Amino acid sequence: MDKKKDTFNSKWGFILACIGSAVGMGNIWLFPTRVSSYGGGSFLIPYFIFVILLGFSGTIGEMAFGRASRKGPMGAFRYAMEENNRNGNIGEALGCIPVLGSLALAIGYSVVVGWILKYVIGSLSGFLMKHSDINSLGATFSSTAVASGNNFFQILSLIIVVLILVLGIGKGIEKANKIMMPLFFLMFIILAIYINFQPGAKEGYKYMFSIDPVAIKNPITWVYALGQAFFSLSLAGNGTLIYGTYLSDKEDIVDSAWKVALFDTIAAMLAALVIIPAMATTGAKLSQGGPGLMFIHIPHLFSTMIGGEILLIIFFIAVLFGGITSLINLYEAPIATLQQKFNLSRKVSSIIIVGIGLIVSLSIQDIVGPWMDFVSIYACPLGAGLAAIMFYLVLGKDKARAQLQKGRKKKIGKWLEIVAHYIFIPITIIVFILGIVLGGIG
Repeated sequence: MDKKKDTFNSKWGFILACIGSAVGMGNIWLFPTRVSSYGGGSFLIPYFIFVILLGFSGTIGEMAFGRASRKGPMGAFRYAMEENNRNGNIGEALGCIPVLGSLALAIGYSVVVGWILKYVIGSLSGFLMKHSDINSLGATFSSTAVASGNNFFQILSLIIVVLILVLGIGKGIEKANKIMMPLFFLMFIILAIYINFQPGAKEGYKYMFSIDPVAIKNPITWVYALGQAFFSLSLAGNGTLIYGTYLSDKEDIVDSAWKVALFDTIAAMLAALVIIPAMATTGAKLSQGGPGLMFIHIPHLFSTMIGGEILLIIFFIAVLFGGITSLINLYEAPIATLQQKFNLSRKVSSIIIVGIGLIVSLSIQDIVGPWMDFVSIYACPLGAGLAAIMFYLVLGKDKARAQLQKGRKKKIGKWLEIVAHYIFIPITIIVFILGIVLGGIG
């Protein structure tokens, strides 16, 4: 397979694809809840700190690792081992962890994106507004989130995804992100502006940006800010790494990474600027995240507002775009692995992997919550930690620095090794341990 024929066509195409992979359900239904639950501005301060630290260590490392090896996680791990005359088979075996983690997360996301597509159709048809009281919306979601409860929309959403993936990197993934990501941001900006003019919205802003001295001193606030930043940046040793394999040596990875971190944070903030002030306008307290927030409480909230039908349509279309861009990234790592390992065409690899995803996702509809919790607690931080160790330690600091320096005119400072070795790698271990102890902090 000739990688030169299947790559990103532009720097911003690559950046938008990485943003699309990072912008997902964690930004939309979890981030606003974390902000609300842990003191507003008191949560934002540690969150911003961790985003900067993780962006300039984990994100740049995974991008550079992929570009250096020109292979997915299994090939990249083998490459790191063999570069130092070590057993490449061990590296390849360890590389299975992030690949399987990516596939498992894609399977869970497939269920959720199916739900979202159903709600897009429901908002366009007016069905949701006709059933906008809490009990009716709860019953609608309950009938959706059960075994065989949403087969049609789940299959339809994966047909859309596989069509994008079959087209390849430049013609499929890049073009899809160039359309969906700008529209995602535009739609959430429209929602945020509308909410701004609603009575009571100022109370939501006031809470968001106020600092509670007690909350900011609470270690739990920092723990959840760390978990949120970690998973929001999509660090798992798979998605960002695989997109890096398609990146030109002329591109400045450090420059690309900070843009990805910035726009991912903007996406999360836009979601919070819509949801928290909107809840404040009704006097409600944002007390829960997860599916219930998006599929029950938000539709009910918009139904109480003037122009609620339009708001609901904009909201779910924007969320669908965020879900699809994340999903194509999650499927890309196992697809590329199949291509490289067995020399299969992209079309065949895409159909096989998404076919597996479809079969399994249809079978786990009623247990998708525990499924996603398990993957996020174990596979994601473990994959990110292994990728960081392979790149920064096994490949070695000199070779890692040389890879990150490619395409960059300004010399990278001494901060690189300090942040990577003494902050990011320990953080992945901490996130893994805390995830087990706390039952998931992402």
